[in-house]
Formats: sequence, structure tokens, C-alpha cells
Amino acid sequence: MIFDDNMTSVKPYLIEALYQWISDNQLTPLVVADVSVAGVKVPETAIEDGKVVLNVSMTATQGLSLEDEIISFSARFSGRPFMVVIPMAAVTAIYARENSKGMMFDVDPDAEIESDDSGDQQSDKQEDKTKATKKTGHLKLVD
Repeated sequence: MIFDDNMTSVKPYLIEALYQWISDNQLTPLVVADVSVAGVKVPETAIEDGKVVLNVSMTATQGLSLEDEIISFSARFSGRPFMVVIPMAAVTAIYARENSKGMMFDVDPDAEIESDDSGDQQSDKQEDKTKATKKTGHLKLVD
């Protein structure tokens, strides 16, 4: 989401502002990410339908960092620590768990999509389906 080629992306600013707003209202911020984008590092067990929904509240994370290019933090999954890395390009939403208020985003069109070289037809179908759905989205405000 860039308005002008000479400007930086507004997406990290919106994500940080919404994170702060959700937290200030004592709600739980959740981030949704598309795991097909290169650079996403999350536990395989957390992935569902090619996406991951992560609780990024201060009580659920350690060392949370919301930077221009990535969101990173350490969290426990099934009792084991894991360093999570989410490129901003992969973030598709941030919202409050309690009332679903937040914002959705498209996956950045310039984001590198990881490919599965296994030759599996199911993976190819899933990848084609993922690519097709990414072309049709647009920015939405969730009331």
C-alpha cells in the first residue's frame, strides 16, 4: 500500500496505530498473515488454510518489534519458545479479538511468494488458488 513511488508504505504505520489503539482499549490485538509470503517464520502447527492468526499482545509476546519491514517477537507455542518473524508484506489484517474491530490489507503485490518444489499437484492447485484470490482483494475497514 504505497500512494506514491517516492513515499514509504503506509501499512506499517496503520498496523502500529491500530495495535496501540486496540491495546489502549484493553483488548487483544491479533495479526493475520499469509504464510506463502517469503520470510514468514511461524510454527507449522499454527498455520491453518495458508494463514496464521497470532496474538501479539504484550502479555503473549516477548520483545515485540513493529518495524517498517517486519513484525518480530518471541512467543510460546505448545509450551515451546519460538521466534516469530512476519514481513509486513504478509500481514493481511490486524483486529481486536473481543470485537473484531480493525483493518484488513491485501498482500503486497510485489511480495515474493514461496513456492513448493515438490511437484505435488495439490500444492500446485493451492498455490494457483492463492494467487487468484490475491488479485481480487482491496483495503477494507472492519466495523
